[in-house]
Amino acid sequence: MREYLLCLFAAAAVTYLLTPPVRALALKWGIMAPVRDRDVHDTPTPRLGGLAMVGGLLTGLLLASKLPMMSSVFDGSQTVVALLSGVAIIVILGIVDDKWGLDAPTKLAGQVLAAGVMAFQGIAIIWLPFGGTFVLDPLTSVLFTVIIVLVSINAINFVDGLDGLAAGIVTVAAGAFFVYAYLLSVDLGLERATLATLISVLLVGMGIGFLPNNLFPARIFMGDTGSMLLGLLLAAATITLSGQVDPSALSGGVFFPALLPVLLPLAVMAIPLVDLFLAVVRRTRAGRNPFAPDKQHLHHRLLEMGHSQRRAVFLMYAVTALISGAALAVAFFPLPYAVVGTTIGVVIVIALVRKAPGDRAVRGISPFVDRTG
Repeated sequence: MREYLLCLFAAAAVTYLLTPPVRALALKWGIMAPVRDRDVHDTPTPRLGGLAMVGGLLTGLLLASKLPMMSSVFDGSQTVVALLSGVAIIVILGIVDDKWGLDAPTKLAGQVLAAGVMAFQGIAIIWLPFGGTFVLDPLTSVLFTVIIVLVSINAINFVDGLDGLAAGIVTVAAGAFFVYAYLLSVDLGLERATLATLISVLLVGMGIGFLPNNLFPARIFMGDTGSMLLGLLLAAATITLSGQVDPSALSGGVFFPALLPVLLPLAVMAIPLVDLFLAVVRRTRAGRNPFAPDKQHLHHRLLEMGHSQRRAVFLMYAVTALISGAALAVAFFPLPYAVVGTTIGVVIVIALVRKAPGDRAVRGISPFVDRTG
């Protein structure tokens, strides 16, 4: 655990220290998020914050490569090379998009390229825990991997609509994923899960390091460079855990049946995935492009209920923690205790959501430009 914590602190510290220089660079290059009708912020804000996260990620990986317990991840393995190849493509794509803007087909093609490069180099779903162990053929493995990466990237991109929202949700989700992956890689000695554990803990560190400058009112946005990077890393952690850990190794003990490595990623990503699904259905039914922006995301609806930006963000953190915590509770505790704890959490969250401070729209104050917190 100590070595994982060292990597977490390194990623957090470097991300935090790099954020102000990156902000200055974004201002110098004119990489700004303008104020548009669909946006919540009311002043142009620098983006490109994902570049600072890249620094945190690379620092954490470099440190991990020097630590004895992590050596198995780097020795004779192509998975780290595969990860860095995908990261390089997605970061370049994100920088170009943050600076000049790219149309949806071009961004999608770049995302497919990043996912495909990772899949062909070893970060790919190999089998699924359905009907025992269902082994995928090479082509299906690559296609399935690309789909998972695309869904993850765009889910995080869609939920990135309030100051600190995407970074915080990913931090909470990655923390839950780390707990589960750590148990597999350390307590059960499943070496293949170690990369998932490392990616998860670095995601937590990157989020912690970025949030001080990204919480409301944000001094910098992560931009598509950041949101696509976080989505790619979450997908890589999911794939290396649920797609490459033999489900037969999870039988018995305190674990839920072998489906849990598949269900847990869905749980920790529940908010972004639900938001993505609702947005696609909503826009398709209206005859619009599924990627066309609007102001009907889950966070927009919380604002319309009268919640401030800060409160809406923390409510969505709470829901993410509740769902991922429920999945972990099922894994580690007897089912009755897990159900009771989850029920209490649901009641508290519902009460907080319904108890809005007041309907600002009714009082003539737009919730989308609230700077009072």
